[in-house]
Amino acid sequence: MANLLKKIENIPNFPGVTSHGEIRLPRGMIGMKKILFLLILVVMAVPLIWVLVHKYEGTAPRVEVSLPSLYLKKSFEMGLDAGDPGTGLRNVQVSVVQQGNEKVLLDKTYPPSSILNLLGGPSMPHERFTLNIEVDKLGLTDGEALIRIRVSDNSWRSWNKGNVTYFEQKLIVDSTPPKITILSKQHNVSKGGSGLVIYRTFEPDLKTGVKVGDNFFPGYPGMFDDKEIYAAFFALDYTQGPGTKIRVIAEDAAGNSIQKGFYHYIRDKKFKIDTLNISDRFLGAKMPDFSMGGEHSGADDSMLDKFLKVNGAVRKANVEKVLAAPSDTVNQVLWKGRFGRLAGAATRSGFADHRIYRYNGKEIDRAVHLGIDLASTAQAPVKAANSGRVIMAEAVGIFGNTIILDHGFGLASLYSHLSSMAVRPGDKVGKEDILGNTGLTGLAGGDHLHFSIIVHNVFVNPVEWWDASWIKNNITSKIEAIGTLKN
Repeated sequence: MANLLKKIENIPNFPGVTSHGEIRLPRGMIGMKKILFLLILVVMAVPLIWVLVHKYEGTAPRVEVSLPSLYLKKSFEMGLDAGDPGTGLRNVQVSVVQQGNEKVLLDKTYPPSSILNLLGGPSMPHERFTLNIEVDKLGLTDGEALIRIRVSDNSWRSWNKGNVTYFEQKLIVDSTPPKITILSKQHNVSKGGSGLVIYRTFEPDLKTGVKVGDNFFPGYPGMFDDKEIYAAFFALDYTQGPGTKIRVIAEDAAGNSIQKGFYHYIRDKKFKIDTLNISDRFLGAKMPDFSMGGEHSGADDSMLDKFLKVNGAVRKANVEKVLAAPSDTVNQVLWKGRFGRLAGAATRSGFADHRIYRYNGKEIDRAVHLGIDLASTAQAPVKAANSGRVIMAEAVGIFGNTIILDHGFGLASLYSHLSSMAVRPGDKVGKEDILGNTGLTGLAGGDHLHFSIIVHNVFVNPVEWWDASWIKNNITSKIEAIGTLKN
């Protein structure tokens, strides 16, 4: 029997009982058992490891804050974007702190994802809030305050307290509108004319100026040594007469604003109606000078059609361009005394003449002439009407070769239809310095100078600025009443 068992035992991979009474399994079956055991361990371990890695993730929540400014006024809206794509939001807290007192604006808690929904993602990965902060309701006073934000997620880190993001932002509570005191006295303004108002402010960094109807004329410090004294040139355009609303406005960094009226008298004025006959000779001479690209092009357009486009859409674009130039100004008075006029010149067209264009006896168009046309000898020298700095020297459509001088505080003079230009942008010029020569560039029908005065973005009547008495009564007397000009 023993011999038989030994023989059986020596048979490779034969299951049975050893001479010691032990059950022996085949070597292959033992290997399969180990593999099966390892597979079971892996199947159990992978989800466990995934859960541990996921729930113990260390990425802090994302916080984005949107503030209109760093100033709190009476009503203030703040945007808050909080998110955590890993374990989701746990809690979002927002408060305002001032002088040790904390006012809670938001405290929202989110439940964690169910254990049965581990593969489905966080319960609240993202939320956006819009918070209205009412200064009076929160009992806040003017001065410094602090916005404090705390956002946590559902991570098991820090003994299940989660990852936390903190955000703090210092703000200034300012619920009081700015103050203004009008310093200049009389303000007599004509339809299509200019004015100056001088006033005092009582805090820095204000957006301030004069509102005429819906048009805003910026005010600037710098005319006097006192930085709280502002000066603003303003204007009525040729359509604004008696009844036009004029007031000084100021807005601080918090958005608090004030409007203050001041004594003024508006003189009405009527403007001349002028008729211009358009000839084929004029069209043939001038229209080839205009390249009608883009939406204005038309290969089959007649000369008359082209003129109507030039006198309409092109004129509008050119006017907008030159009226934008005086925004490049300095808060210095660069001019002195009355403005000069082209020597020995006759007036061919007046300010705000209402032009009627006729062709072959029929009215074809209308426009308003916003300057004064002065004719002298051909290619007469054009001198600067007053001292200033060149802010434009280029060809501009219907205006032709055009030079614009800045005289400070948004006051500018324009010279157009020039045959030549002797200055460049950035040049400083004195009164009566040569700028160029008269000509007939642009839409000019003959050699002349088109001269305009601009206040900020409005053409005004140049006749006022040629008048020494008008300048004294309406401009320099106000300045002298306040004090001497800043050197």
